Parts: sequence; structure tokens; C-alpha cells
Amino acid sequence: MTHASPPRPLRRAALTLALLLGPVAAQSSAAQTSVAQPTVAQTLPSTTAPAPAPVPAAPASALASPLDSLLLALRSAPGWRSADLTYRAAQLQLDSARLRAGLNLTAGGNAALTKAPWEGGDWTGNGTLTLSASLPVLPWSPLLEGVRSAERGVQTAALDLRGTRAGLTTQLWQAYAGLRAAADALTLADAQLALSGQLLAAGRDQRAQGLLTESGLLDRQANLEAAQAGRDRAARAVTQARAALTRLLGTDPLPATPDLSRPLPDLTPAGDEATLIARALERRPEVRRAQATLADAQAARDAAALAARLPDLTASVTAGQLASASGAAGRTVSGSLNLTTGVLGAQVSVPLREPKSPVSGVNLALNASIPILGSTESAALRQAELGVQQATLALDVARQGAELDVRTRMQAAQDERGALDAARTRVRAAELTVQAAQARLDAGLATRLDVAQARLNLTQATQALSAQLDRVSVAGAALAQATADLDPLLLTIPALPTGGRP
Repeated sequence: MTHASPPRPLRRAALTLALLLGPVAAQSSAAQTSVAQPTVAQTLPSTTAPAPAPVPAAPASALASPLDSLLLALRSAPGWRSADLTYRAAQLQLDSARLRAGLNLTAGGNAALTKAPWEGGDWTGNGTLTLSASLPVLPWSPLLEGVRSAERGVQTAALDLRGTRAGLTTQLWQAYAGLRAAADALTLADAQLALSGQLLAAGRDQRAQGLLTESGLLDRQANLEAAQAGRDRAARAVTQARAALTRLLGTDPLPATPDLSRPLPDLTPAGDEATLIARALERRPEVRRAQATLADAQAARDAAALAARLPDLTASVTAGQLASASGAAGRTVSGSLNLTTGVLGAQVSVPLREPKSPVSGVNLALNASIPILGSTESAALRQAELGVQQATLALDVARQGAELDVRTRMQAAQDERGALDAARTRVRAAELTVQAAQARLDAGLATRLDVAQARLNLTQATQALSAQLDRVSVAGAALAQATADLDPLLLTIPALPTGGRP
């Protein structure tokens, strides 16, 4: 972030004030230098950006910083919880599909009241208990395909879950960087307001001595009012930045005056462009979702082709007391296999009342159903083939989008990183300017206002470098999100890695 220097009237007023206060400034310059100079050094990041020393393992309370608190609070954010629930729904759907495709047991019963012959016969009651079992055994069974589709859905939901978490983390990175920038702007506005107040106070003394015109004094007052308005805007910007964090997290876990000195870690993934694109094509949620959709479409096409080739064919066998004098069957065991659905079934029937004169035997049956008119299998097959073509095109589009996203974000990260050298050079130049202004003050050739202006410029350069480092971190996190390398769960480890992928 860069800020405009004070207007030229302020600089001219500073020089005039220096002529009046020169002897006093020369006497107090040494004391002011010893107090103010360390403060500037503390706000200046290293121009070489060394990697921080590893943080030893310690309780979370001892290492908790505002960024750590925000990362932990992110796990309870509405978007995070919503993604968890979506993944849980996919798991439940898989559990349901597995239950349907597993062994199913059903117990049932029926009761009958029979009179035969119609004239002179007696009413005879009987009941039957049945136990049925079914299990899909053929690989093309729709129930087994439903399990495979649900498994693909869980895998896609897992990638969506991680992608959503990564997106929320990137938004948190941006919001934290915005809060740091707003806090720096407020600090700079306070410094500008203090300098404008000093200039106005000196101007009033000059006006009392007849050394400054009324219009000049009004100019300084206007500058002070503008500085006050800028300070108010900066304070509102801080409030707005915190509100953005609260909207993202659903709560505000930060104290009233948080320490925002900790910079964002650099999470830029390692690897060249081809490597990053390959990782993105393998793990991006939209690509995997398109692959799952294509697999579902291919399975639907295969099922439609099988239905068009094979009739609805069922083979069955029944053994036991097939008939009796009363016409009702006795104890029987039966089994069936439907070639279309691939389901193997078995059933045991036990009558509650022993039938009269039962006849035992075995019955083999083969039932087939072939449509003659009004068949929709061929139309369903053509529709399934079109679905495969559409899914293939969607997969190509998803891959192209992922590749373009990686290239774009990688270029943005390179652009932000390329601007670091200029920002560091400006900080070094501002440091030399402060040193030169201090030396001139010691020699009686400059004023305290010159030194204050130089330090204000150094603060601007320092904040610009800090903001540029944050932009590099945000761009790196966005690239890590694009390549699916960003794992939000690792960011809550006490020893947070910085300076690249761990």
C-alpha cells in the first residue's frame, strides 16, 4: 500500500518552522533519535526475508496467535460445516446402496380359507410362513452398479470437501491480509494526523508573530481536517475488515486489539508448470466429478445395451410338496435367477397345517418376456450414448478449465513475487533517507519535521513491503488451491510451515 506524501505547503511550513526552532531541535535531536529509531527498525521486515526458525512444540494456548485463532475458528464456520454435512450425506448414500446390494432377508406369511366343493364342502383354513432371501450376483446388476456409482460419489464428495475447505482457507487468507492492510493504514493515518497537528500548532505561532498569512493557516487547518477524515476512514476500514472476517467465520474470535504483526505463511506449491497442471488434472474436484459423471453415463449405456440385447429372462427351480389334495402346496424350497437384474433369490415356505395327500417333486421353469410393440430399449440406448458424449465433452471442458486456472494463478503468483525486489529496494532507500535526515539534523542542517517526514516515508515503504508479502502469500495460497495442494487441516499444526510447501 502506498500513500501520497504531504502537500508542498506542508513541507514549506515545516522548513519555516525549522528556522524558528532550529536551536531547540539541535539540542533534543540526540534524545529523539535514541527513542524513535528503534521503533522504525522494529516495524521493518528483513529485506532478505529469511525463513523463520522452527517453532518448538508447545500447548496451543502458548502459541495461539490471531492467525491460529482464525484458522481454528474456520473449522466451525458455516461453510466448513456445510461441506462436512454434504460429505456425510454422500457417505450415507453409499451405506444405503450397499445395504440394497447386500443380502436381503424377508419374512412373511399368508392365510387362506377354502371351501371345496362349492356344494357340500367344508371350509378349510390354512396359513403359510415364508422366508425369502435375495442377493445380486451378476456383475451388471443395477444394484451393484449403484454401489459403484455411490463409491464414485463419495470419492468426489471427499474432493469437494477438501476443495471447499481450501477455498474457505484462501478467503481467510485474503480477509486476514485485508485486516492487516487496514490496520497498517490506520497506523499511517495516525502518523499523518499527528504531523498535521504539529504543523498547525507551529502555524498558529507563526500567525501570532505575523510570519504566516491567514490563508496559509487555513491551508494547514484544512490539511489537519483532511488527515482527521482520512483517519476516520481508516478506522472504519478496520471495522469493515473485521466484519468481513466475522461473516466468513460466523464469529469474531479476535481480541479488541489483536497483534497482526505475524505475516501470512507462503504456501506456494513446488514444481514447474507441467507438474502443477498434472497434479490439478488428477485431483481437482470438478475434474474428478466429471470423470465420475462419465463413468455413470458409461454404466447407463452398458445397461441400456444389455437390456436391448437380452429379454427379461428368469430361471427358477422349486422342490418339495408341490401339490396336495386341497390344491395348496406344502413345504417347498425355491430359487430363481433373473438375468436382467442379476438377482439370485431363494424362498422357503412352511404351511401351518399339514396338507392332505401331498405330492412331492421338482419344478423347473424358465420365464421370458420379449416386447413386440412399444419397446423403448432402442431409444433408451441412443439416449444413453448421447449421455456418454455429453459427459465426455464436460470432462474435456473441466480439464481445460483446470489447466487455465493453474496457468492464470501461477502467472499471478509470479507477478506478485516479481514486485518484491522493488518494494525491498524502496524500504532500503527510505532507510538511507532517514539516516541522512538524522545526520543533517545532528549537523544543524535539517529540522525535526524533516526527520519525521522521512520516517513517515519509511513507514509507508515498510507497509508497502508488508502488503506485497501478503499479496505473494495470497497468490501462493490461490495457486495451491488451484492445484489441490492446499490442505487446510495442516495449517492448524502449532509449527506452521512457511516459505513453501513442507
